[in-house]
Amino acid sequence: MIRSPYLLYLGHSNDEVGIKTSRGLAVFRPDDCVGEFRHDDCALTLGLSRMTLEQAVAAGAKTLVLGIANAGGKLGDDLVADAIAAIAAGLDVASGLHNRLRDDPALVAVAEEHGRALHDVRDPRPDIPIGNGKRRAGRRLLTVGTDCSVGKMYASLCLERGMRARGLTADFRATGQTGILIAGSGVPLDAVIADFISGAIEQISPAREDDGWDLIEGQGSLFHPSFAGVSTGLLHGAQPDALVLCHDPVRDHMRGLPHYPLPGLKETLEANLAVARLTNPDVRAVGVALNTSKLAPEAAKRLCAETEDALGLPCTDPYAMGVDSIIDRITACFAPSPRVATLSR
Repeated sequence: MIRSPYLLYLGHSNDEVGIKTSRGLAVFRPDDCVGEFRHDDCALTLGLSRMTLEQAVAAGAKTLVLGIANAGGKLGDDLVADAIAAIAAGLDVASGLHNRLRDDPALVAVAEEHGRALHDVRDPRPDIPIGNGKRRAGRRLLTVGTDCSVGKMYASLCLERGMRARGLTADFRATGQTGILIAGSGVPLDAVIADFISGAIEQISPAREDDGWDLIEGQGSLFHPSFAGVSTGLLHGAQPDALVLCHDPVRDHMRGLPHYPLPGLKETLEANLAVARLTNPDVRAVGVALNTSKLAPEAAKRLCAETEDALGLPCTDPYAMGVDSIIDRITACFAPSPRVATLSR
């Protein structure tokens, strides 16, 4: 159990996308966040009180969350030094990076000396099965994207809030470090061995008989050369009834790959539907989610309207504009989920 309240780490970061874990916690679990820790060369802020490690401990913080996502998830020297200082000040440390805290001897030694805990969020369960693709009861929605870090988690969480506000049963299923920290459970999908990716999603989104929805957080993009494999396994394991396409309209190339332009929305949607049909031939698209945070309000509304006309799907910024139009489409398209009988043949 990762103890809260949290002190959110920004460190030396100057990449807004790179602090998405800290930002996600600040947005979706604000009551558990006492402040942010950043160095003088960090121009970013979450709008929280900037605190030293000692001030955070005095304010009640229990855990420093290394809420950054760098290329390859590396635990660099600066992160290790800050984590050691945090432990000495009286904080546990949690990280979702690929490099494990427990694999750094200096961190382990200091944590043992001070009686503090190290939490590696990107540790998958040891009992993940191989996916079987069998039809299972219940309804599942998966968010997919034109690229990495375009708002798939935000869209999923906003849909969960919106559906619950209407009295619908809906549960967010986390597949990344930020989502797991927010939800308290899930699977770090990009740390799962490739053969078990679809099985991991079947495991966290099993059959359900309550007419409820599992809202599964998407990862990567079928068009990103680095991460398309994870996206493919996720589509198969999710066995989605519905897809929501997520996109950042101001981005001009794949994240981290300036030599790869972003695919078109229609192209992306068609590719994801084609892959998803392997395990659910009846999958359909129910909406488009745009991250319009870099656009003026009127320009954002205009772009959403143009996208709706072009694709014939409701389009919104889930965080800034709400998700009512997408939920309307979901309720119109899907009756209460049928029970899936076990076939003997």
